[in-house]
Amino acid sequence: MTHAIVAREPGGPEVLELAEVERPVPGPGQLLIKVAAAGVNFIETYQRGGMYQVPFPFTPGSEAAGTVEEVGDGVQNFTVGSRVATAEGTKCYAGYAVLDAVKALPVPDGVDDLTAAALPLQGMTAHYLINSSFRVEPGHTVLTHAGAGGVGLLLTQLLKERGARVITTVSSDAKEELALEAGADHVLRYEGFPHHVRELTGGKGVDVVYDGVGRNTFDGSLSCLRTRGTLVLFGAASGAVPPVDPQRLNAGGSLTLTRPTLGHFLLNEQERRWRSGEIFAAVANGNLKVRIGATYPLADAARAHEDLEGRRTTGKVILVP
Repeated sequence: MTHAIVAREPGGPEVLELAEVERPVPGPGQLLIKVAAAGVNFIETYQRGGMYQVPFPFTPGSEAAGTVEEVGDGVQNFTVGSRVATAEGTKCYAGYAVLDAVKALPVPDGVDDLTAAALPLQGMTAHYLINSSFRVEPGHTVLTHAGAGGVGLLLTQLLKERGARVITTVSSDAKEELALEAGADHVLRYEGFPHHVRELTGGKGVDVVYDGVGRNTFDGSLSCLRTRGTLVLFGAASGAVPPVDPQRLNAGGSLTLTRPTLGHFLLNEQERRWRSGEIFAAVANGNLKVRIGATYPLADAARAHEDLEGRRTTGKVILVP
């Protein structure tokens, strides 16, 4: 037996309870992971609350790090004792979790368990954004929104390492400090940001906007782009963007709009290894810093959700079994 967080019906954070459950058994091609830490992501509050349809009873969690305890038939790349992480697991708010081996990411020795659990989803998101959705090159000028968020802080560091000029938006003085520490060249508030971006670029506009905010920033993001610029809309923290007339892209200067999601950039084991390998290596060699804002015992998952939904956390939220 082991312990896991279980929601028996949709509802508020209070439906998350610590329960005794049977320890899972890995099937062919799978690994049994002893979970050292699990990442908490906002999508899990939507699943718990019933906004996203999931089967109940429900154990949240897709992101975790830990050690391989058992290896299923046919697995060749991992052995008992291997340290792994994932952004594509299931039921990770638990002491043990089963994971498809092709979705397991090797964790190097220079990365601790908490960081390994905090990095996969946001780190690989930042990686695909700057390498695949729009390939950033030295000298590009980039606008990112939510510069003090989990993805934003990683994005800024990776963009500066690439040689880009980074403009970002935040909502407070405290978040401005975090964005500047990450290396942002210019930090703006959301109000009037398109005007200020045009000023900072001599009226030209930026090469690319990475926008995870959505409804509240979309129009401004489009207006910040240079001719033939690209808007990468990768999230909707403020709500979904209404339907867009393609003619707006023509009128704005033959603009490009893309709406990517992480799963489409992790199509096979080779792609996962490429993205996670580069991100973990950057942490191990000190070039990329991960901000862990709060850790909670597994039993306090409800409090973690309350604090996340109440915007009382900064950086990554972690559960420790």
